[in-house]
Amino acid sequence: MNKKTQFLTQSALVASLYVALTLISASLGLASGVIQVRISEALTILPMFTAAAIPGLFVGCIAANLVTGAALWDIVFGSVATLLGAVGTYLLRRNRYLATIPPIMSNTLIIPFVLKIAYGVSDGYSFLFLTIFSGELISCGVLGILLSRALAKTKIF
Repeated sequence: MNKKTQFLTQSALVASLYVALTLISASLGLASGVIQVRISEALTILPMFTAAAIPGLFVGCIAANLVTGAALWDIVFGSVATLLGAVGTYLLRRNRYLATIPPIMSNTLIIPFVLKIAYGVSDGYSFLFLTIFSGELISCGVLGILLSRALAKTKIF
């Protein structure tokens, strides 16, 4: 298969998986708000295996935020947080555990401000940092590591 076609196909697949998993999280009430555990954020581990996951995660996050009715600031800055996390994961791809840190930290540092500015959440920043960090630790840390272990045993990438 042509390398460009393969890259585009992998990116599109990651984007569509991100949207589908976000919709599942949304149906459980976990995709947005002060407490969020987006199952789709586990996919931020994928740049360990392919650089095609980086644009796929970014586009997938934009699309997921659009279909779940997110505010403009959330669509922009939430997607940028995912993009920064994906790039960081790619840069730290040699270590499965360190690779989970960039998406956890980018979302922990950016999303509380989005919640305050875009949605007028009245909770304090400390509380928001803690809740977003906890959700990201579950989705990127725990689920992401489990996903990376499963994928490392396959020949998919």
